[in-house]
Amino acid sequence: MEQHYDQQRQVTFHGKGPGLFGIYIINILLTIVTLGLYYPWAKAAILKYLYAETEFEQSRFTFHGTGREMFLGFIKAIGIFIVLYGVLLTAAWYKDTTLLVIALIFFYGGFLLLIPVAIHGSMRYRMSRSSWRGIHFGYRGELKEFVQMFVIGSVLTLCTFGIYSFWFIIDIRKYIFKHLRFGNLTFAYVGKGDTFAWLNVKGYLLSLFTLGIYSFWYVKNLFNYYINNIRMYQGENRLVFRSTATAGGYFILIAGNLLIIVLTLGLGTPWAIVRALNFVFSNIVIEGPLDVDAIQQTEENYTDATGEDLADMIDIGLV
Repeated sequence: MEQHYDQQRQVTFHGKGPGLFGIYIINILLTIVTLGLYYPWAKAAILKYLYAETEFEQSRFTFHGTGREMFLGFIKAIGIFIVLYGVLLTAAWYKDTTLLVIALIFFYGGFLLLIPVAIHGSMRYRMSRSSWRGIHFGYRGELKEFVQMFVIGSVLTLCTFGIYSFWFIIDIRKYIFKHLRFGNLTFAYVGKGDTFAWLNVKGYLLSLFTLGIYSFWYVKNLFNYYINNIRMYQGENRLVFRSTATAGGYFILIAGNLLIIVLTLGLGTPWAIVRALNFVFSNIVIEGPLDVDAIQQTEENYTDATGEDLADMIDIGLV
């Protein structure tokens, strides 16, 4: 039976389409003029706006990252990709089959290792540069440990023809939340691989049989499962995250955003982003006792944005 707590809190997003649109247009123009070099500053500007418009308990969040930090990470990330593609192109130029096979193994092996490195680095940077009331988030995962877990999970997923992927995804979320901090608050993820696997199999089959109609319930169930299994702890007190999202709400969000983006030829993207964030935050409730005045700063500073930029290039979203 689902338990509900008397104390409930929500994060509120106050951003507006016109405000984000102004930043969006300037970012596009400067990125084009600088042949893409402005991208790190563009991303920092977007994040600063989104954080500043997000509120919890009458206080706004702050993103402390800078374009300069992200630019340095951007250059490092580009350098890594140049090396990977350089080895592959060099082997192809020599037209030696053995050399090409070795280069392909190096390329795909290196690309596989980049994924956990990108996730780990992105979490360390983004969390360290995020704060609320001057208290910073933090991520204490170990790179070697995470890479080992990721490689083993990838091999098992490959050997089981993708079946293990459901357990693998849950393992990644458990590891990340276990090492996530907000001051002296700790987190955990309590989802289970078998439950997650059944949710996906059922969602896929029903979406297929209903010609896509069930997909809105499928997406809603995934969102609910991701949120409902998050826990936050303050000493002995446990707080539970709960989703109130509905399939109808998802349909309105997805259909509306699709129309906005298509009909405006992409210029309405800021409004779509604002609608999505409003939907997410308005459908997440945090239940349980929390003393916000007892939250203490515990996390160290971290300014290397290489993982953040690698995650962008590989198109990995934050967990």
